[in-house]
Parts: sequence; C-alpha cells; structure tokens
Amino acid sequence: MQAQPLSLPAVPEPTYGERLKDKVVIITGAAQGIGEAIVACFQAQQARLVIADIQAEKVEKVAAHWRERGAEIYAQPVDITSNEQWQSLVNLAIARFGRVDVLVNCAGVNVFRDPLQMSDEDWRRCFAIDLDGAWFGCRAVLPHMIAQGIGNIINIASTHSSHIIPGCFPYPVAKHGLLGLTRALGIEYAPKGIRVNAIAPGYIETQLNVDYWNGFADPHAERQRAFDLHPPKRIGQPVEVAMTALFLATDEAPFINATCLMIDGGRSVMYHD
Repeated sequence: MQAQPLSLPAVPEPTYGERLKDKVVIITGAAQGIGEAIVACFQAQQARLVIADIQAEKVEKVAAHWRERGAEIYAQPVDITSNEQWQSLVNLAIARFGRVDVLVNCAGVNVFRDPLQMSDEDWRRCFAIDLDGAWFGCRAVLPHMIAQGIGNIINIASTHSSHIIPGCFPYPVAKHGLLGLTRALGIEYAPKGIRVNAIAPGYIETQLNVDYWNGFADPHAERQRAFDLHPPKRIGQPVEVAMTALFLATDEAPFINATCLMIDGGRSVMYHD
C-alpha cells in the first residue's frame, strides 16, 4: 500500500502586540518557508514591511494576505544578486516609509554538489545568492542606517555556517562566509549605532523538506528518521526561527551584536548522531 504523503503542520496564528510598532523592515526570501513565517511574525507586532522574493506572484500573494488584515506591507520581486534591484527595493522602503530600521536577509538556495564534479556555474550561483546577495543588501541599507544613527541587520545563516556535513559542498563554504560577513560588519558599524547578527537554523520543517521526504517510499519513516537525530525528537518549525528574528529585531536585544544564534534543538552540540 502506498504511504500517504506528508503535509506541513498547521501554522499557529501569530500573537499580536507592539514590539515592532512603526519600525520599517525589509525581508527577503519572503514568499515561503522561514521568510514567510518572519513576515507573519513581524506584521503581528505592527512592523511596516517591504518584502521581496524572486517569485513575483508568490510574494505579492503573501503581501495581499496580510494587507487584507490591515498590515502596512508592500511587495516587490527582486533578484538579490542584482545591485540595481537591491537599490530599487531600498528606494521603495524610503519612498513609502522614509527610513529602514531592520533588514532581514533570508533569501538563499541549497547547492549540494560533489566538489570535483561541480560546475563553475553551480559554484558561482551558490555564492551569488547565499553570500553576495546578503552583502549587496547590507551595502544598500547601511548608508541610510548610518544617517539615522541606528539600524539592525539580521542574516539568516545555517548550522552549515559552523559545521560541515559531507555531501553538502559548496553550501557551507558560502554560509561560513555569511557568518564572517555578519561578524565583520557588526564590529565595523557598532560605533554608528548598527547591530548585525545572524541566526543559524538547523533542520526546519519547511515545504522543501516535506517535498524531500515525500520522495521516499515511506515519507513518514523518513521524517521520523530526521526527528530522531535531534534531542527533542522533532525538528524545528519556521515560526521558531521567526520568533528569534523578532527578538533580535526589537529593542529588547540592544547589546547583542556580531553574533550568531543557533536554532537546532541542541543537535550541533552532540558528540555524534
């Protein structure tokens, strides 16, 4: 008998409050997964949002969903590997809201290849999206944040930023670079009132992973195998990453800078699987 395919668990409704009231936030990778969860979380705390993704229809659908519920939110399709499109995105935020308080660099892509069989194109694509794209975003918002005398950048990194898993090259190389970028910019611009931090999610139950499990004869067993690798016997949910991003984006974390918060249920501190 064919096993029933998996689906994502129901997403809890965000808790509404005022922790980001009137803060202007740019979020990339906002059309799905962790990025979409960050949008839901931030709008519930009354942030004023400009969201972006290369998937034009999907990101506009996300914006329309929350706009119908009263959120101040604008969407724009963006290829984060383009300096010009980054500048257009930041210009939209300035035109609509007059400032940029927070940038969340969430857009990214998995590129897993054998090192000696990988094409130059795959290498460049991995770094263009996972490292250059974040740097271009930082470079686009930093002049505005410096002029304001305050700003906050959050880079969505990965457990691959500090740990190596065989078969995942060159993704961890780019993510190690993203962690270096976070630390370097955090130190460079701290005297200007700007904080730069990273979040390193581990195994998170996104649609991408559900699709992966559904490629097996028994997707439920494959998901359970992933769960069993973690001390809590489950994996993370996108909302758990979003809540951490929320904390860093608020005024509740004023002395957290140039660091990376790991969200992996403790798996990375285990001596072995």
